[in-house]
Amino acid sequence: MNIRLTLAVLASISAGLLTGHLSAQEWSRFRGPNGSGVSMEADFPASLSRDGNAAWRTPVRPGKSSPVLSRRHVFTVAFDDGQFYTQCFDRASGRRLWERAEPRPRRAPAHRFNDAAAATPVTDGENVYVFFKDLGLISYDAAGERRWAVPLGPFHNNMGLAASPILADGLLILQIDQTSGSYLAAFDPATGKQAWKVARAEGDSWATPVHFTPADGPRAILTAGSGQFGAHAAKDGVRLWSQPGLSPALVASPVVVGDIAFVFGYGYEGPAPFGDALAKYDRNGDGMLQAEEFGEDAWLLQLSREEGDLESPVTLEEWIEAYRKITAPSSLLAIRLGKDEGAQSRILWRLERNFIGVVPSPLVLDGVVYIVRNGGILTSYDAETGRILKTGRLESAVGAYSASPVSAEGRIYLASEDGQVTIVQAGREWMVLGSSDLGEPVFATPALLAGRVYVRTASALYAFGK
Repeated sequence: MNIRLTLAVLASISAGLLTGHLSAQEWSRFRGPNGSGVSMEADFPASLSRDGNAAWRTPVRPGKSSPVLSRRHVFTVAFDDGQFYTQCFDRASGRRLWERAEPRPRRAPAHRFNDAAAATPVTDGENVYVFFKDLGLISYDAAGERRWAVPLGPFHNNMGLAASPILADGLLILQIDQTSGSYLAAFDPATGKQAWKVARAEGDSWATPVHFTPADGPRAILTAGSGQFGAHAAKDGVRLWSQPGLSPALVASPVVVGDIAFVFGYGYEGPAPFGDALAKYDRNGDGMLQAEEFGEDAWLLQLSREEGDLESPVTLEEWIEAYRKITAPSSLLAIRLGKDEGAQSRILWRLERNFIGVVPSPLVLDGVVYIVRNGGILTSYDAETGRILKTGRLESAVGAYSASPVSAEGRIYLASEDGQVTIVQAGREWMVLGSSDLGEPVFATPALLAGRVYVRTASALYAFGK
C-alpha cells in the first residue's frame, strides 16, 4: 500500500480515530483518541489568555499527569501530603465534585522529575481508573465511590514507572516495563479481576500503549519498549510479533495513523564519567559506590539490583556495562502494521538524530510528523519519507518540554514546563500564531473537547474557550 495514499485518506479522520471503539467526541485517556493527540471537533480557541478566554480556573492538587474528560467530568490524579488523590470536576463550571485519598504504602526510587502520580487516568465515560506505581489500580464511579482496588508492585524501574493505563476491547490494559520482570496485563473493568498477564523481554521504558485493528485480524495492543516495538493480542496478551531496532530509552508514546506506527526513542553516545559519580557519592574513597553512599539515586539502585545484592558496591566495570546497554542513537521510525511480513519489511523509514532526553510524544497530522524538544525546538518531518521539512525555535517558549503536543482544526498547542503555551499553524512549513504565559509550570499534556482546551498547571486546572 502506498503510504502517501494511506496518509491522505486518513487525514480526514485524524490520527488513529478509526482504530478503536472510542468516540471522536471523547478525550478519555492520555492524549485522547488512541493516544493520537488530535481532536476532530471545531470551535477551539486560536489563543489562550488567563484574563481573556478562560471559561474557568479551579485549584488542583499537585501532579504531573494529564487530565482526562468524560461527557460531564474532568478527572485528575495527584500526590499531596503523603497521599494519592483522585479528583473529579464538573466540566461545565470547573467546580470540584469530589476527591478521594489513598495512603501511600511504599516509596519506590524514581527520577526527581518523575512524579508519584505520573500515570494519567482513563475513563469509560462514567467510571474512572487510576494507577499509582506505589499502590496499584483503583476504580471509582462517577459519584466517587470506590468500585474496586488491586494492589500491584513493588516495581523496579530506574526512573520510576510512567506508562498510563488504557481501555481496549472491553479490558483495562497496563504496561509494566521495569529492570526485570516486565509484563503486560489486562483487567476486567467491572471487577478489577486479572484477565491475563504475559511476560515481556523489554526492560525499563515509559511509553503508554496504543491499539490497532488490522483489516483481517483481531485487535492488537502495540507497545514501545526498550529496543523493540511489539504487538500483543488484545484478547489474551499473546505476543504476535516484535520489531527490533528501537532506541533503548522509550519515553514518548507511539502514534498510529492507519496502518503505520510512528515511534520515537532516544539513546546515549557513551558512558557518563564514573568519576563524576565517585566525586558525588564516594565518601570512603575506595573507588566504588556503596548503597549507603548513593542512597536513593535511581540509576545506581538499578545497577545494584541487576547484580542482585544491594550489599555489593557498584564498580567501574558494572557502570560501563550498564551504559553499553543504552548506547545507541536516538531514532524516529515509521513501522508498517498488519500482516507479519518480517522485521525488515515492516520498517518504512528510520531517521537517527542526536536527541537526548526527549519526553513529549510525536504528533502526526496531515502527512507531517512533529516533535518538540527542550529549548522550544520544533521539527516537522515528512511522514512518508522521514525527510526533515522544517526545524525552528518557538522564540517565546524556549524552556524544557514534558507535555506532548495536541492539535485541533489545523492548530497545534504546545505547553512548556515554564508555563508558556504556543499555538502553531500546522503544515510542512509550520508557523507560530502566538504564545501566552500562564505563569505556572506545566508538565501535563492538554486535553481537547467540545471547543475547549483544558490545561493543568502545577496548581490549577484551566478550561479555555467557549
